[in-house]
Amino acid sequence: MRESVYNYLNTFEPFDMFGLEHIVALIAALAFIIVLPLYAKRNLNEQVQHRLGMVIGWLVFGNYIVWVGLEAIAGTFDIKQHLPVHLCRFTNLAIPLVMVWRSYLVYEILFFWGLSAMLQASFSPDIAAGFPHFHYFRFWIGHQGVILALIYATVVYRIRPTFKSLIKSFIALNIFLVFAVIVNMLIDANYFWICGKPVNHIGERIPTLLDYMGPWPWYILTAEFVALAHFLLAYSPFYFMNKRNRLKK
Repeated sequence: MRESVYNYLNTFEPFDMFGLEHIVALIAALAFIIVLPLYAKRNLNEQVQHRLGMVIGWLVFGNYIVWVGLEAIAGTFDIKQHLPVHLCRFTNLAIPLVMVWRSYLVYEILFFWGLSAMLQASFSPDIAAGFPHFHYFRFWIGHQGVILALIYATVVYRIRPTFKSLIKSFIALNIFLVFAVIVNMLIDANYFWICGKPVNHIGERIPTLLDYMGPWPWYILTAEFVALAHFLLAYSPFYFMNKRNRLKK
C-alpha cells in the first residue's frame, strides 16, 4: 500500500499556470463562492444553513488532514514541509471554529487572512500537479474553500468584520510570523516563506507576488505593507456599507 500511495502522490501531469485547468478552477471557485451562499441564504432554513456551513468547514479541515495522512502512509511526511505553519494550512485547521461554532474572534482573524493570502495564492498556486490529481484538488479546496467558508459565514451567518477586526487580524498575522520564525529556526525549515521565496511541493520555484518585493529578507518587510493594503481592500466594502447606513439614519 505504501508504495502505491507513494507512486500516486509523485506521479502526475504538471500544472499549467494560467492554462485551461487554472482558469477553469478560478471560474468554478468564483461561481461557488457567489452562488452557494446566496442560495443558502434565500432558500434554506436556519438549521440546514448551519449543517451546510458545517460541511464546508469540515471539508476544508479534512482536506489538510487527508493530505498529511497520505504523506504519512507513503512514508514521505516531513516536519520541514507538512506542518500547519503556512497560513493556509493553519487556516484550514481553524475554519471549523467559524463554520461549526461561529467564533467571532476567529472569524475576525481569518476573514482578512482568507480574503488576502488565499486570494493571492489562487493566482500564483504553489502546486506542481495538474488536473485531476489529488494535489490539484487539495490546493483549490484548501484555498478557495477557505474563501467560500468566510463568504458563507458573512452572508448566511450574518457575521461582519469591523475595523478593529482588521487590526486584530494584522496583529495575529505578525504573531504567526514570529511563531513561524521560531519553528524555522528549530527545525531548519522555510515555513511561511520566511527563509526563501515560494516553491511547490516538489521543490520547484514558482512565480509569485514576492518576486516583485525585492530580495530576501527585504521582501518580508515589503509583504507587511502589501498585506495591510490587502486587508484594507477587503474591509472597504464594509466601510462604505456602514457609511451609507449612517447617512440613511
